[in-house]
Amino acid sequence: MVTENIPNLPSDLPIIRDLDNCIYFKEDAGKLLIGVFEREAVPWGMDGIPEDFSFDQLPDDFAHIQPYLENALRRVPQLENTGFQLVFNGPESFTPDDNYYLGESHEIQNLFVAAGFNSIGIQSAGGVGKVLSEIVLEGRASVDIVPVNVKRVQSFQNTSQYLYDRTKETLGLLYAMHWPYRQPETARNARQTPLYEKLSHQGACFGVVGGWERPNWYAPEGEKAEYVYSWDRQNWFDYSAKEHRATRENVTFFELSSFSKFLVQGRDAEATLNFLSTNNVAVDARRVVYTQFLNNDAGIEADVTIMRLKEDTFMVIAGAATHNFVYSCLNRSCTNDNHLFVTDVASAYSTLAIMGPNARLLMQKLTPNDVSHGAFPFATKKTIEIGYANVEALRISYVGELGWELYVPTEYTAHVYERIVNEGKDFGLKHAGYHALNTLRLEKGFREWGHDIGPTDTPIEAGLSFLVDWNKKGGFRGREALLKQKDSPPGKRLVSFILPTCDKLIYGEEPLLLNKMISGRVTSGGFSHTLNCPVGLAYIQHPEVFRKGFFNEGLYEVEVGKLRYPAEISLLPLCDPKNSYMKS
Repeated sequence: MVTENIPNLPSDLPIIRDLDNCIYFKEDAGKLLIGVFEREAVPWGMDGIPEDFSFDQLPDDFAHIQPYLENALRRVPQLENTGFQLVFNGPESFTPDDNYYLGESHEIQNLFVAAGFNSIGIQSAGGVGKVLSEIVLEGRASVDIVPVNVKRVQSFQNTSQYLYDRTKETLGLLYAMHWPYRQPETARNARQTPLYEKLSHQGACFGVVGGWERPNWYAPEGEKAEYVYSWDRQNWFDYSAKEHRATRENVTFFELSSFSKFLVQGRDAEATLNFLSTNNVAVDARRVVYTQFLNNDAGIEADVTIMRLKEDTFMVIAGAATHNFVYSCLNRSCTNDNHLFVTDVASAYSTLAIMGPNARLLMQKLTPNDVSHGAFPFATKKTIEIGYANVEALRISYVGELGWELYVPTEYTAHVYERIVNEGKDFGLKHAGYHALNTLRLEKGFREWGHDIGPTDTPIEAGLSFLVDWNKKGGFRGREALLKQKDSPPGKRLVSFILPTCDKLIYGEEPLLLNKMISGRVTSGGFSHTLNCPVGLAYIQHPEVFRKGFFNEGLYEVEVGKLRYPAEISLLPLCDPKNSYMKS
């Protein structure tokens, strides 16, 4: 809405955004322009958009905006004596998560997307144009675009019903409080794992990633499994702390079925995966390989675990949010020259994890197979029996404790879970969610793709060069670029840190300072329930970060809520730096 002329309205009036009342004001040639971001938007175009529609106006809907007009009158009382010269009601393109779509489609090669700009197209235009031209001409962006990359979109998130339900909510979120850990309220409970109902009865409070409903934390009996949002410790903080400590001290169950899983098959499966991977995947069928896929500039395009099932069959495992990023890397390798087939089997297998110092005792009660350290060492796999099911068991850990991930055919999931719960009663088995998983992995300095590592970070910068097989046959994509960094170390390095005197929470993107100067940023943050203080990962930018002894010099601080707290920096994990727990 644009008012009539307002006498003496300053031409330099700042743009005013009233977030609580969902309105904004700006001066416009002596008039006042008033815009609305309503709490619940009205979807439009569900039956199609006319071919000749371009910046056209829709019928006025004063009943819908009446509450916001009243808010505007309270904020600017002079509007009671001012008429409107123009009322414009038009459509805007909003995406389901309020981030626009940018980059090359994972479905159609050489189809480049820049769309869904949520009312910030002009504001973003310069950067978007630069980045999109880089992607078209050079194959990658010079900056990290993971949060807006079009590959993040799952196919079901493009259905008309999903878009109708979710975008009503997301427009209003632009002017709502951006709470930490906030979960969307619409378009939920469609993508559930086989254990959804059973975990609900255990008190699970679910979050959503990639459309998957996942247990983030468990409410004790008598408490509601609902978030109460805050910038301080939220209502689930103490519950998650108990889950965390149970993993470090006893044994816990994690439901990780949202993991992405791909079968890679064919005569060229090994050679193709070996070229994509920094690590060597030409191993026997017992080994499990953790590795990264790089781009030509050595940036990390994917962070995956690979297990070999047969001579010509592998399973590639990745996080739920990275599904299309990994699928794109694999699928683009299926050329006419390669005998290679990639199949998405995410829904065919559930992933159940048993973690903690007593995990072996529980596992041995579950299966007749030998799970002793000698018979089942770290980073290996076996097909084992649990009840009536044959299960692929991987001895790996994202929490830094002794443990196994169990890959169970979906139809056997409930059966295997019931066995785990029944046998676990003798050990005080506790259910744990993704919030505990996150704080556990942060204590160990384990990286998360999209936060700590991504296409603009190399294995050397990220401290993952131990996963690089420099001399394997055939090399790997990005090897030459990575060799240049090896010979001439970069001025950027990922470190772990704690804030021993801080009682605040950290979430990521806080400034990290060296000798009072901003020298980096926090990539992931949380609270260490083992060390009883904030913990995180951060990149430090300095030309001497690879000089021996550099991190023993200088004053490090992290700024939290405008206050600066001393930081203790480490290149090793802050909890169990020798990794003896998970390898025991």
